[in-house]
Amino acid sequence: MDIVWIGLAFVFGMLFSRIKLPPLVGYLAAGGMLSAYGYEAGTALHEIAHLGVLFLLFTVGLHLRLKNIIRSEVLGTGGVHLLVSAAVFLPITLFLSYSLTAAVIISVVLGFSSTVLTAKNLERRGELGAFHGRVAIGILILQDIVAIVILALTSGAAPSPWSLALLGLPLIRPAIIKIVNLANEEELKLLFSLMLAVGGGALFEKLGLSSELGALIAGMLLSGHQVADELSKKLWGIKEAFLVGFFLEVGLTGLPDLQDFYLALTALALLPLKSILFFGLMVAFKLRARTSFIATISLTSYSEFTLIAGSVAASAGFIPPGAVVAFALLTAVSFALNAPLAIWEEELWLKMESYLIKFERDVRHPDQQILSLGSAEYLVIGMGNAGQAAYDRLRKADKHTVGMDIDPARIQQNIETGRRVIYGDMQDIELWQNIDLSQIKSVILAIGTKEAKLNATKYLRANNYEGTVVALTSAEEEQHALEEAGASAVCIPITQAGQKLAELSLSNGINPDDTVLDPEFTT
Repeated sequence: MDIVWIGLAFVFGMLFSRIKLPPLVGYLAAGGMLSAYGYEAGTALHEIAHLGVLFLLFTVGLHLRLKNIIRSEVLGTGGVHLLVSAAVFLPITLFLSYSLTAAVIISVVLGFSSTVLTAKNLERRGELGAFHGRVAIGILILQDIVAIVILALTSGAAPSPWSLALLGLPLIRPAIIKIVNLANEEELKLLFSLMLAVGGGALFEKLGLSSELGALIAGMLLSGHQVADELSKKLWGIKEAFLVGFFLEVGLTGLPDLQDFYLALTALALLPLKSILFFGLMVAFKLRARTSFIATISLTSYSEFTLIAGSVAASAGFIPPGAVVAFALLTAVSFALNAPLAIWEEELWLKMESYLIKFERDVRHPDQQILSLGSAEYLVIGMGNAGQAAYDRLRKADKHTVGMDIDPARIQQNIETGRRVIYGDMQDIELWQNIDLSQIKSVILAIGTKEAKLNATKYLRANNYEGTVVALTSAEEEQHALEEAGASAVCIPITQAGQKLAELSLSNGINPDDTVLDPEFTT
């Protein structure tokens, strides 16, 4: 029967992608259809789903730094939101005739947002390192810690005393990095990544903690090092494939009885209130209105940890089993509702900006962006390998150059090597509305995602930037879209490398210097 859910997931994912919705909505729908026909998730699907979550959280950990999580806007927003959410849901669950113990547990877990969905959306947009991405992930980690406490209290098993030894994990970071660097073969690095993700989860689970937290911590051991980006890219395809199982499993949970259906319906009706509360708290903690809005969109959902914690509590008799079915329905519907919001978040912000900006506090914001580029004439956006090569080439030509990136770890790495790099979210229209580009002759877009490049190009042109915009891409189909958005030139390294090889082959006299291709054009 496994071929049935694989095939149906593909068909529904394809159909939903054709109407400009993420395939994950199709996977949820496929799970719902399979459930309607009596199909139940087997051991294989459950294991695939679990591995998908571990791989995703491992890649999230690769982009996290603890100092970016222990911040007032993260702890304050996340903590107050959980308390208010529990206070709102407690009388509702009591009114629906749940016992006091069940009502308390249900009220707390309904305050969680989806780590999987948020991380997936941020990763798709290349914004895991952006300020709003770090705030959202930090809040989710706080929620996950609360979920782990609930798991410990309801499972009847406390964490092992040996779990304290996990505090020493940072000490093995140098050894892990050395092993990664010693693995010259690509498949060995991929295998080591899988081993870290699964091994970290297994270790934490063995010690009475969440395997999901273990995978996240395993990724954080490499955060900030140059190997983190490399491992993240290698895991991407496997992670995406395994996550299909997770979304199918959520869709397969079926329908609840009447009492639990009322719970799901009420919680769904309160989803907008959950979003408003997130936005209000972030603004109260001095974040800009746009940062608060984009982070809120990411957090507008119910969580897979609600399912996990609920299942454990139900198996121990603390809450009725039907509540778990209600959680699954609620989670699936909230995922489907969040998908279009995540796609159109920039358009929604532009329409609501004039109203939401009124709530922004007139203080210095922790996410304030630099609005002056000094004497720079060239701006390189995205300071990965390609961006570094472009920056160094311009500096070699004695051009005043400045780099821009959203990832604090990457910014710090570049600064340590002597490059001038500043923080900036290139998909933030407010950045381009306020930054002074009068001295900038050319903007180089060396960033990864198509969406980020298109948005940055559109915003530059919409704010009357008349200099050249040069974009890097690996796909020919992106070239036309970027040119239509206003890019002056589009570089396709693989195509240009092939053309160079052909020119060298046709040349009668080959200059030895010409036979060495730029490494940037061979990746």
